[in-house]
Amino acid sequence: MPNKNTMAAILSTDFDRVLSGWLKAQTKEGVKRADLVSAEESKEQSRDLLSAIADALPDAAVDSELDLTETVWDPIRDVLETITENRTQRGVSTTEMGWFIGSLKQPLFEILHTELADKPTEFMREMWNSTRLIDQISLHAIESLVEKREATIERQRAEMTEVSAPVVKIWDRIVTVPLIGTLDSFRAQTVMENILDAIVQWEAEVAIIDITGVSTVDTLVAQHLLKTAAAVRLMGAECVICGISPKIAQTVVNLGVELPNITTRVDLESGLAYAFDRVGVTVARG
Repeated sequence: MPNKNTMAAILSTDFDRVLSGWLKAQTKEGVKRADLVSAEESKEQSRDLLSAIADALPDAAVDSELDLTETVWDPIRDVLETITENRTQRGVSTTEMGWFIGSLKQPLFEILHTELADKPTEFMREMWNSTRLIDQISLHAIESLVEKREATIERQRAEMTEVSAPVVKIWDRIVTVPLIGTLDSFRAQTVMENILDAIVQWEAEVAIIDITGVSTVDTLVAQHLLKTAAAVRLMGAECVICGISPKIAQTVVNLGVELPNITTRVDLESGLAYAFDRVGVTVARG
């Protein structure tokens, strides 16, 4: 048989044996996470990936010309996409993902050793070809897992930032955004975008940024606040910053940041009083 089809022949004649040996190797190596992926799911994923490998091998190069990006390997990449998506959601680590695929070497090596016991040179070549293929599949799976995890983290960060900078309509033509915690440049940018959207949505004339719960700001954040106030003015509204603590006031002064043409108030109550006066609303005490 052609050298490059040795693994293909093994999977063609001993598929169930290889699959069974692979599942046992996963258990032995401790990568069969029954708490995250059920035994049935793990078996199904292993069978799907092994089937994809078996289908691709007869027409693919597994020697030094192996290139997992070629079209012939599309079925394997498709299966890996499904598996990594599932395992990312379950919290499987990159190490566990690598060992999940890497443990396929054991049953393949055992069969190769039996089939080529009297052909050491061919055995070494086929063992190296198997190693090259499985390692590339494993690396592709790990990269896919990392990409999906990073995408999940970025999406969660964006969602948390959105929630952490909510714009609330508190009166007709008045909106406010209460900020708590650390105010970094990314979050400050989100505040600007949310306020501008709210001004359009609710036809607001006054936008109050309450930073009472913010412990500190740096030069970039201060600049973002200035830009936010300027952008609000361009929208035909006025920006009021309230709740500036003594610590933040000292920081802003020490940084040499000026706040020209920006209305500030000591707390949210005085900020609201200013906003009511700005829109012509009189609040009577009961």
